Amino acid sequence: MREFASPDDRPTLFVNARLICPKSGRDELGSLLVDGGAIAEIGTDVPPAGRADVVDCRGSVLAPGLIDLGAFVGEPGAEHRETIATASLAAAAGGVTTIVARPDTTPPVDAPEIVDYLKRRARDTGCVRVYPMAALTKGLAGLEMTEIGLLLEAGAVAFTDGPRSIASARVMRRAMTYAADFDALLCCHAEDAELIAGGAMNEGELASRLGLPGRPAAAEALILERDLRLAAMTGCRYHASLVTCAESVELMARAKRAGARVTCGASIAHLTLNENDVGEYRTFFKMAPPLRSEDDRRALVQGLADGVVDVVVSAHDPQDVETKRRPFSEAEDGAIGLETMLAAGLRLVHSGDVTLPRLLAAMSTRPAALLGLSGGHLEVGAPADLIVFDPEAPWVLEAATLKSKSKNTPFDQARFQGRVLRTVVAGRTVYTYA
Repeated sequence: MREFASPDDRPTLFVNARLICPKSGRDELGSLLVDGGAIAEIGTDVPPAGRADVVDCRGSVLAPGLIDLGAFVGEPGAEHRETIATASLAAAAGGVTTIVARPDTTPPVDAPEIVDYLKRRARDTGCVRVYPMAALTKGLAGLEMTEIGLLLEAGAVAFTDGPRSIASARVMRRAMTYAADFDALLCCHAEDAELIAGGAMNEGELASRLGLPGRPAAAEALILERDLRLAAMTGCRYHASLVTCAESVELMARAKRAGARVTCGASIAHLTLNENDVGEYRTFFKMAPPLRSEDDRRALVQGLADGVVDVVVSAHDPQDVETKRRPFSEAEDGAIGLETMLAAGLRLVHSGDVTLPRLLAAMSTRPAALLGLSGGHLEVGAPADLIVFDPEAPWVLEAATLKSKSKNTPFDQARFQGRVLRTVVAGRTVYTYA
């Protein structure tokens, strides 16, 4: 992990800030002192330190930095789509202080030496924290487990086969049993590969009208129900990386009520967009899983408000122009999201569907708890991974100005209300809005 702070860094005092900490319930106007890369003091009346730099937040929100649980960062093997350097710049601009990198790279992150490579690249080129997830099966083939214990020792924080589900229930049960011995977190994609084969968008009336093959929501629910049952059998910590439909929310709620150690995430795109946004074959809205119906979107939002949906992610998946500007059925799935995750999420706050502390909990506090990271809250001694943002500031997204190497955003020309003003990692400012 990169050491961002140094003993020579000056203390920083943030004043006139709306301090929001989802973990403690703090929501008050006050000040926060950062010293030595950590939070030194916090409260309504923090005295100024003699040599501290003072940042006047002017009533803007000061909150824990966001933690994105599962972004594609391009390295190794897809540097033409994204690099750790460009992904971390985009993350900083979006208020994300920690990226958890997916393992579906070339080669996959299925050996300790590749985990070590990613850690070194993040240390040398990243401006935010980058933690690697490791592959759950060798080569992401779904056949043979990786060495979970060795990968944990090397620094992997969770295990996943990325956008692929493990077809074999026997392999999945064995992996869960082994992971439970290490208390490792499995972050799994839930879609039946046979049922979605050839599908381009959500199966339904709109897909039929557009003449596009569909990917049924049932393909997600089938695998999710299987995995939830296996998690209950094995006692494994299971996280469904993305749930996208009402039935999945219901399945997750039922499993939680039964006491299973299960959690789930939803992407900001699935929470704020629906299948109608595909419009006239707009490939930047082609994702996997696909955007669902408005009823499904509303169920996800309610699940987030109720706490059934634990985590909100960017589902950052950069694609170059050649793979997106094709006929819809032939275009690659995926959209970038690191830079727009918070801004898009604030739409749910302004609409009254989700409170601001609940949104921030799903983007910072809860991911930190799942991964066993020390961030995600504002407390003395905690790492000074912070964001300052104005939740009311209006702006229009211009895709050309994004920091990501790829520009495949579904939010081009979108009107947002809420902008990140400053991002701080271990006490050091890595982004300011000019």
